[in-house]
Amino acid sequence: MTRLILVRHGRAAGGWDDDLDPGLDDLGRAQAEAMADLVAPRGPLPIVVSPLRRTRETSLPLEQRWGIAATVDPAVGEIPSPPDVPMQERTTWLRTAMAGTWADIGHAYTSWRDSVVGRLVAIDTDTVVVSHFVAINAAIGAAVGSDQIVVAALDNCSQTVVDVVDGRLVLVERGFEAPDTLVR
Repeated sequence: MTRLILVRHGRAAGGWDDDLDPGLDDLGRAQAEAMADLVAPRGPLPIVVSPLRRTRETSLPLEQRWGIAATVDPAVGEIPSPPDVPMQERTTWLRTAMAGTWADIGHAYTSWRDSVVGRLVAIDTDTVVVSHFVAINAAIGAAVGSDQIVVAALDNCSQTVVDVVDGRLVLVERGFEAPDTLVR
C-alpha cells in the first residue's frame, strides 16, 4: 500500500481569465507555510508537483524543511481548457464544466482524468503530490466511484489523503473544504 498526500496549491495571484501561470499571492504563500507545518512531520517524503508556478511555490516550504527538491510532473497538472475558448472566457467554461460530470465534457477530458488517476496509482512510495482543484477531485472521484467533476469543494492548501491499493485509489481523508473556495 502506498499513501499519497494530495495538496491543493495555495491561493494564486491570478485567475484562469487573466494569467496562464500565476504564482501565489501573499495569502497563498502563508497557506503554503501552514501546510508545510502540518505535513512536515510525516516526512521527508518525495514530492511531485505540476509544472505550474502555483504548485511549485506551494511545495517550496516543504522542500526547504525536508532538504529535498520536488519532481515536476505534467501528469498531475491543471485540467486544460479547450483550445477554442478565448482567455477571457476560460473561467466561465471551467465553472460550467465543474457543475457537471466527466461524461458531460467528453472523451478528451475523461482521458485527461484517467491519465491523472493512472499517474497517481503508479506511484509506489508514500509521496506528497501538490496539484490542482480538478485533478484532486478526479482522484477523489475515482476513489469513491463518482463521475462528478467536483466531488469536494477543496480549499487552498487542503490535504486529501488517498491510499493506492491493488491498482486503485482508496480515499482515507478528504481535504478541508470551504463552500466559498476560490476557483477563478
